[in-house]
Amino acid sequence: MTTVEMLGDEQLGALASEWRRKALQGELHARGIAHELEREMRRRASAPRSNYDALDLRPLELRAATQRRWWRFWQVS
Repeated sequence: MTTVEMLGDEQLGALASEWRRKALQGELHARGIAHELEREMRRRASAPRSNYDALDLRPLELRAATQRRWWRFWQVS
């Protein structure tokens, strides 16, 4: 059986629109299938996640020193 990950982008888009059309026509389980296909399309199109800690170019000692809380509820100045 073909899984969603094995489909090409064009095939995936065509299947998603076909199942969405069936769902709008009232087919019982078509909405869930269309949702799964559309979710895979969104997953493929999303931007890669970035590790923002790796973008900090300061030395490790300076990063650790500045990671303390800037405000404390119990501390009154």
